[in-house]
Amino acid sequence: MNGDQTERIPQEGECRNEVYCSLLESASAVAQRVLEEIEALAGTTACKSVQLVRLRKWAEEQGCWFSDRNQFGEYFDRGSENEVYLSLDGTEIIKLNDFRYSDDNLTSFFERIRAHNKYFDACPYRMMGLAENRDGKVCAVLVQPYINEARLATQEEIHDEFIRLGFHPEDNGEYFTNGQHDIFDAVDGNVLVGVDEHLYFIDTIIYPSDTGGYDTYRSLSPRCRKQ
Repeated sequence: MNGDQTERIPQEGECRNEVYCSLLESASAVAQRVLEEIEALAGTTACKSVQLVRLRKWAEEQGCWFSDRNQFGEYFDRGSENEVYLSLDGTEIIKLNDFRYSDDNLTSFFERIRAHNKYFDACPYRMMGLAENRDGKVCAVLVQPYINEARLATQEEIHDEFIRLGFHPEDNGEYFTNGQHDIFDAVDGNVLVGVDEHLYFIDTIIYPSDTGGYDTYRSLSPRCRKQ
């Protein structure tokens, strides 16, 4: 990835928060254009595969396609959607997100990242490009701060934090909602407590409310399928 190339990435509107990289908004705009084209031509929103092809081509042209995963640091985990690396300097977590929870188009992915950074700004996502994971899938490369010496949050702590943020539990605590967004998978492995006793939400699934997120999440989540 070339520093000069990164500077040429077009600005497509101001980011809503300083933690947003312009790259996120630029990639979102590319995916949105594909969605609008497919919907106009075919009357469907099912265009995820086309979006991924177009995004890869765009990333290669803009110099934000990573062909060498060794740049990310040490591989140490694989979740339901993320291939996870610890950066070379040990200060950041780098995730290759395979868009599993985006269902038939990528709109919900970009909405999710924006929502995460709004609600959980202590551990924001920054998009740094795209790459293939070990399975050969096109992924968003996301970066978060590494929370050192953290412990797993308890369900009581998670519940109380959501209440503080203006959310309430639904379906016996299966997810939390504030009427604007529904947040899933906020379990102890995805929420940490730092040495400062602050809760860090490192990996949740977020959908806009009243858009079928509950059914989408349950159909795509390995945890739900096991149940």
